[in-house]
Amino acid sequence: MSKASAFFVEQLLHWHTHHNDREMPWKGEADPYKIWLSEVILQQTRVAQGWSYYLRFVEAFPTVQDLAAAPDDAVMKLWEGLGYYSRARNLLQAARDVVKELNGQLPATYTGWRKLKGVGPYTAAAIASFAFNEDVPVVDGNVYRIYARYFGVDTPIDTTAGKKTFQELAEQLLPLGHARDYNQAIMDFGATVCTPKAPKCSTCPMQAHCVAKAKGKVGEWPVKAKKRKRKTRYFHYLVFQHNGHTFLRKRTGKDIWQGLHDFPMIEGEKWLSPKELQATAEGQAWHQGTGEWRERGRYQQQLTHQNIHAVFYEIEAEPKAESHWFSVPQAEITNFAFPKIVDCYLRDNTLYLTLH
Repeated sequence: MSKASAFFVEQLLHWHTHHNDREMPWKGEADPYKIWLSEVILQQTRVAQGWSYYLRFVEAFPTVQDLAAAPDDAVMKLWEGLGYYSRARNLLQAARDVVKELNGQLPATYTGWRKLKGVGPYTAAAIASFAFNEDVPVVDGNVYRIYARYFGVDTPIDTTAGKKTFQELAEQLLPLGHARDYNQAIMDFGATVCTPKAPKCSTCPMQAHCVAKAKGKVGEWPVKAKKRKRKTRYFHYLVFQHNGHTFLRKRTGKDIWQGLHDFPMIEGEKWLSPKELQATAEGQAWHQGTGEWRERGRYQQQLTHQNIHAVFYEIEAEPKAESHWFSVPQAEITNFAFPKIVDCYLRDNTLYLTLH
């Protein structure tokens, strides 16, 4: 190990000994199930947002057996608002596989965790090191950022070569027998000192050997090679209301929000007027031609690679029959899990307010 590498490891562990005060409900947890829950919830989610979800999940499903026995809709409803719903579907399927195929015994090794649905290298390493102190390094955005800056690695992190480079570096630096402390230290350091924006370089204990600081490239590293263009989509929701009921569908297939519920919807390449919507094939097939269309707001939701624009029209009419729609009393609509953009509409408008 080079002098710079040894200095890094020593300083990081020393820093963590004196700055291990970042409070989180899962920090220091030894139960692999609870660690698993926290790691899945925190994927693509800020700690402040994931905190309450973690506590609710632990309360609702305190063991893997409880989670495995839960109905799909109950899990999705509890997950509502977190986004990236495939995480919840994979979590539930993996819990059921553990109960069915492993007699309810969670894996005790990195290799065992990697065999579960939806458990990637980072999550498996976090669980194996925190619960069992297995000598496996965590490699996530924090690690990419810290190592790229400190060691001056300009290989793009979103390439095969970059991922291999950082994985090998992480394995070389990991102090054997101290994986639990080291992995927690580097995560905390990335969250509080070597942050993406406005890092605390002036007080950083690594600054003497930090290549990015020496070259004035702290804001440039880590490097990404690809910039994927976001697709813009326009959703026109038709909220049919008839005799105290409204009509929902459960989203299936390969598109976004699989397993969640929404209303009959017509997608367009741009905003369409009610007249234009009624002229579409779906509009003609669903709508009887009666009932006033009342626009109840436009909303926007930004996903990783998509910008979703949605408008909601409330229509006092019963739609023509569709096998994938079902009628729901308005008083029961909050029992279903919706995408964030639909939930915003429900919270803002009279349909939701009349439920209480």
